Amino acid sequence: MENFILYEEIGRGSKTVVYKGRRKGTINFVAILCTDKCKRPEITNWVRLTHEIKHKNIVTFHEWYETSNHLWLVVELCTGGSLEMVIAQDENLPEDVVREFGIDLITGLHHLHQLGILFCDISPGKILLEGPGTLKFSNFCLAKMEGENLEEFFALVAAEEGGGDSGENVLKKNMKSRVKGSLIYTAPEIVRGTDFSITSDLWSLGCLLYEMFSGKPPFFSESFSELVEKIFYEDPLPPIPKDSSRPKASSDFINLLDGLLQKDPQKRLTWAGLLQHSFWKDAFTRKDQDSSNEDSSVSRNLEYSGSQDSKELLKSPHCGQAKGEKSGEQLSHSFRLENPSELRPKSTLGGQLNESMFLLSSRPTPRTSTAVALNPGEAMTQNSPQKTSPLTKITSGHLSQQDLETRMRELIYTDSDLVITPIIDNPKIMKQPPIKYDPKILHLPAHSVDKLVFLEDQDWNDFLQQVCSQIDCPEKSTGASRAKLNLLCYLCVVAGHREVATRLLHSPLFQLLTQHLRIAPNWDRRAKVARLIGLLASHTTELQENTPVIEAVTLLTELIRENFRNSKLKQCLLPTLGELIYLIATQEEKKKEPRECWAVPSAAYTVLMRCLREGEERVVNHMAAKIIENVCTTFSAQAQGFITGETGPVLWYLFKHSTIDSLRITAVSALCRVTRHSPTAFQNVIEKVGLTSVINTLASAICRVQQYLLTLFSAMLSCGIHLQRLIQEKDFVSTIIRLLDSPSTSIRAKSFLVLLYILIHNHEMLLLSCQARLVMYIERDSRKTTPGKEQQSGNEYLSKCLDLLTCHIVQELPRILGDILNALANVSGRKHPSTVQAKQLKMCLPLMPIVLHLVTSQVFRPQVVTEEFLFSYGTILSHIKSVDSGETNIDGAIGLMASEEFIKITLSTFEAVIQYPVLLKDYCSTVVDYILPPLVSLVQSGNVEWRLFSLRLLSETTSLLVNQEVGDGKKEANVDSDSSLLALIRDVLLPQYEHILTEPDPVPAYALKLLVAMTEHNPTFTRLVEESKLIPRIFDVILEHQANILGNTMQSVVALLNNLVTCKDLNMKLLYEQGLVHHVCNLFTETATLCLDVDNKNNNEMAAALLFSLLDILHSMLTYTSGVVRLALQAQKSGSGGDTQAAEDLLLLGKPLTDLISLLIPLLPNEDPQMFEVSSKCLSILVQLYGGENPDSLSPENAENFAELLTSKEDPKEQKLLLRTLRRMITSNEKHLESLKNSGSLLRALEWLAPAGGSLANSAVASLALEILQAAGH
Repeated sequence: MENFILYEEIGRGSKTVVYKGRRKGTINFVAILCTDKCKRPEITNWVRLTHEIKHKNIVTFHEWYETSNHLWLVVELCTGGSLEMVIAQDENLPEDVVREFGIDLITGLHHLHQLGILFCDISPGKILLEGPGTLKFSNFCLAKMEGENLEEFFALVAAEEGGGDSGENVLKKNMKSRVKGSLIYTAPEIVRGTDFSITSDLWSLGCLLYEMFSGKPPFFSESFSELVEKIFYEDPLPPIPKDSSRPKASSDFINLLDGLLQKDPQKRLTWAGLLQHSFWKDAFTRKDQDSSNEDSSVSRNLEYSGSQDSKELLKSPHCGQAKGEKSGEQLSHSFRLENPSELRPKSTLGGQLNESMFLLSSRPTPRTSTAVALNPGEAMTQNSPQKTSPLTKITSGHLSQQDLETRMRELIYTDSDLVITPIIDNPKIMKQPPIKYDPKILHLPAHSVDKLVFLEDQDWNDFLQQVCSQIDCPEKSTGASRAKLNLLCYLCVVAGHREVATRLLHSPLFQLLTQHLRIAPNWDRRAKVARLIGLLASHTTELQENTPVIEAVTLLTELIRENFRNSKLKQCLLPTLGELIYLIATQEEKKKEPRECWAVPSAAYTVLMRCLREGEERVVNHMAAKIIENVCTTFSAQAQGFITGETGPVLWYLFKHSTIDSLRITAVSALCRVTRHSPTAFQNVIEKVGLTSVINTLASAICRVQQYLLTLFSAMLSCGIHLQRLIQEKDFVSTIIRLLDSPSTSIRAKSFLVLLYILIHNHEMLLLSCQARLVMYIERDSRKTTPGKEQQSGNEYLSKCLDLLTCHIVQELPRILGDILNALANVSGRKHPSTVQAKQLKMCLPLMPIVLHLVTSQVFRPQVVTEEFLFSYGTILSHIKSVDSGETNIDGAIGLMASEEFIKITLSTFEAVIQYPVLLKDYCSTVVDYILPPLVSLVQSGNVEWRLFSLRLLSETTSLLVNQEVGDGKKEANVDSDSSLLALIRDVLLPQYEHILTEPDPVPAYALKLLVAMTEHNPTFTRLVEESKLIPRIFDVILEHQANILGNTMQSVVALLNNLVTCKDLNMKLLYEQGLVHHVCNLFTETATLCLDVDNKNNNEMAAALLFSLLDILHSMLTYTSGVVRLALQAQKSGSGGDTQAAEDLLLLGKPLTDLISLLIPLLPNEDPQMFEVSSKCLSILVQLYGGENPDSLSPENAENFAELLTSKEDPKEQKLLLRTLRRMITSNEKHLESLKNSGSLLRALEWLAPAGGSLANSAVASLALEILQAAGH
């Protein structure tokens, strides 16, 4: 994310580099400080004190960022350097200049003190000069609020950054040295340890005024101790300028310094005395009213609106203040931050701390004029770095074709396409020598620009009269001629100021200059006059209708035409002619209607077009192209003068045949602006040089040229010119898509826009675009333009283009599906489609991959998967079922491979959809009613691939649907869809299962997975499985797959058996008779063996998961058997004569389960408590049912396991369960009793438990242990 362009380095400190920079998409230049993160306390302090201040004598803060390695501070750019640099260069300043500079310093410092801010470290290096000479306070690193402890604030920020307050004392010690400023300007009371105050700032101000006049500070020494001695005890010497020729200090100035440099702060000048001091010549008295108005304005601005920055920077409760509060009170809340975490720099977009957001640029800074309108009557606002418009996202509603194209037209031209740079004195065209004049031979006051601006009317008229009389006076000598040239040079210098240029242009001087241009005795004089006229036209802010500019245009045209072969002369006159025509064009555009008095003669256009042609010098070509570029930026009659059939081809020829990049860019930029008025201009170029040539140029050009060419294509496509040819040109589309790899945000945005025009008029190109990774490019740039963070203007433009393209593609999908459905419906049931039908199939069916591209995209998927989409998809599947069954034949129309590819893509599309179950949440009934029936039918397909694919989709979809959580309002609909699903599988799919389960892998796995989902969700379905007589076939699957017990098929079988045996309504006896016990024993034995194998670590997790399922099955079987036996015993005891035969038969069938006892006991010591719980319950029930039937139940290994468990388990319930199991084993089988007697460790464990008394639970454990010991003869 490249937010800023960094130009040259303009300053450097020990840990800070200052760059001149520009935010992309704006014409505002800023200063960007790149600072090491160790300076966080200082930078945070600067930001918190200045982020709400807007004052002409204080450097404006814009924003700040944090990247991985640095803090970046974006502030107002001051191009005049620092006061320290000025003093070093000039050595000392005249008293008048000191007064002017002092007024700025006092105005700024007084404003700070009114806000309660002390600067604390006033020095020449922290005072910067703006272009016109305004002084501004900068670098507030050591400033603070009055009465505040800056060390504590720095320590707080540093501790916050360090993640805690550990080492706070160390931090505070380190901060002592960081909050000290320059001793040379520090007041004596501060050196003694007193806190900073308003009076200490005024001392520093006095030192600064002294140094400006004398060139050195009042107290200076290389030795620290000597310097302190001077500050404490010595009076400063009277200020003496280094240049002895300069006047000495006035008594007023000496008196002012004496008042400011009083060592006793009580005797020092206060603000009241300072502002009223006679040295300022009533400057503050005159401006008092203006200042108060300004202060109140600032106060109101801060009270009511606040700055957007402050809202973003300060997330504290004090940000929003009631309307009646004073500004100082409000600001103090923001300044006095007790928690520095409230003040955070912005990070880059997407949260990435990326240094690359600040891009270095080797390009020189262009001069740009005020922004021009994108469209007639549409004003553009300046994109300041602080205020970026939030993105206007297109809503999910339908956007009509007309609205879409209207929005697209608004995006064709951006502000970067319409930047204006000067025609005259443009260094990219021709480097002009700097203008110099000699004030000694000027014969009139050499007023500075600032002085001229503030001249009273009478003084201005006197000055003007002197100028006119000197220019108009006859030349009697060489000296007079040189003086006149000198005067013209002086006027050229002051004409660079807008207000001065405007006043001079509307004065009699302009008429006089025009006359002088005609009658000047030599071309040197004419060149100076022409340059002056051009500078006036370039810098004036308005044009009055009575100013004779057309006379000047006509004269310049005649002079160029008469001397057309004189290239040097044309280079002098063309810029002036161009600036005058551009001035007229801009003024006419403002007036919004043509003026007769501003009608430019056609000869001027003829002359300029001649200057474009082959054979002219490149400088002349460049000037003519620049004039066309600037004038055609406006919507005016003057721009129409360049709209001819030859303009486009001539500019293109200039662009192609020039070797100078700046000229090539100007030529193509001019063509772009001419095309804005008349798209036929670019059409003429294509017809003359060929589309292939233009496309090749687009592919290989530099970024700026690519941007203009994309704009030209957009403009032409928007008007329908060459439309059919362009939208069919695959090379053109491929070239545009390749440009989406460009690093330039603007080029990518414009490429999306051009593609959108193509896709609107040629739907088939969407397939080519998707195959060329268009969706991937959209996803990439969508992430970069995610809303929620402030966006740079380039990203905002990209986002708007992306939104329109995305919206169109989303709206295009139903049409694509509709075309596919129409084509399939037309041939439905036909064995031999007609030629027309075959053609329709060939056109529509290959578009199906577009659907797959969109549903696999995170940008498009949520927007395209709707109920309408699922319905259309289900209908397509129904047609595929018809094709698969042979009812419909499309192979002959599109070919076998194309037919198979279409079916594969269609099935893959739904596979992509079901990867995101949330998409189907609201459309369960649609899926069940329209998609699953054809899928069920395709399971019977003769094509093995489609059969497997369909079964897999059916299995996964069913699993999703039966596990879907449904809101209260949709439960009724869900019940209906459940019954529909059940009926579908029962009536159509289940009868095929006996055959499906006999097929090779992985078919049985998917078929069983579907049964698992259904039996888990619906008990009714479990009975259907039993009734369909599938259980023997399921047991056959177990036998066929027992070699791969951990495979998907076997896992599905076990899960299905688990669901079956846990169903209360199932006939368990039937399962027993069909071999359930045998299969469970085999599965359990293999799985338990794998789990107990210490060397088998690879598949341990899968084996454990399978074993848990088998334990659940075993527990359900034993619980069932136990329940039957219990009921029989109860009947027998009650004498009701119940049938005990069924129980005996069941026990007999389940007897092989006793073989599992020798495996269950080793599972008991497992680390997983759940494994112990289930295993111990199964063991307990088995032993209760069959006693010590298994001879190996209490083998030495198992006895050791019992001993370990009895000593390690602390829960009495678990101990009792184990003891009861052990008791049952030894009392039912003498062999086990003998094994116990021979197991010393087990006997010791029982002895350890036997004496344990205390609680009731423990006494039960002890009594059980004692009973077992007694049975063993202990």
